[in-house]
Amino acid sequence: MTDTEPDDAEVIDRARRDPAVFSVLFNRHAPALHRYVTRRLGDSLADDVVADTFLAAFRRLKRYDTAHRDARPWLYGIAANLIGTHRRAEVRAYQALARTGVDEVAESYADRVEARVSASAAHRELAGALAVLSPDDREVLLMVAWADLSYEEVARALGIPIGTVRSRLHRARRKTREALGGTDPSAVEPEGKEVTRG
Repeated sequence: MTDTEPDDAEVIDRARRDPAVFSVLFNRHAPALHRYVTRRLGDSLADDVVADTFLAAFRRLKRYDTAHRDARPWLYGIAANLIGTHRRAEVRAYQALARTGVDEVAESYADRVEARVSASAAHRELAGALAVLSPDDREVLLMVAWADLSYEEVARALGIPIGTVRSRLHRARRKTREALGGTDPSAVEPEGKEVTRG
């Protein structure tokens, strides 16, 4: 977004009067949200979850607090609720990756959109650790690590206090760090590449 482009709150305010403007919000955030949901549930469910997320957001436009200039936490919060209805599929995918080392979720999307994903030992171990985390801890960890939301944004997305975000993230990192032999789980990209966090 440049200085001349309206921020999300402005887009939402305009979309309340002219529904066609909502497409700006969709075009701005749908690709990243789709990648995130694909990492969580697989390509076959991602299209539906993202579509349902934006449909729910459109229906709730009048209730959006435009004091929040960035709509990402709101959208990820809606998506988190929808992902919650598919938790068994998510856990099964992590368990399969931990067993086989083949990431069917990433490969189906990567073949179409990006490059082919190679499954590494660390990636398998991470999947195994994610499979055993509580849904609440996993949600917080993945919003920070894969959606790149701040603690404040995660708190807003999930409707929980920031202290709860911190404690869930601490617990999730500790458990996954143990499974990864000391590697910080939030420093492992979805494709298994290490990243630097400041």
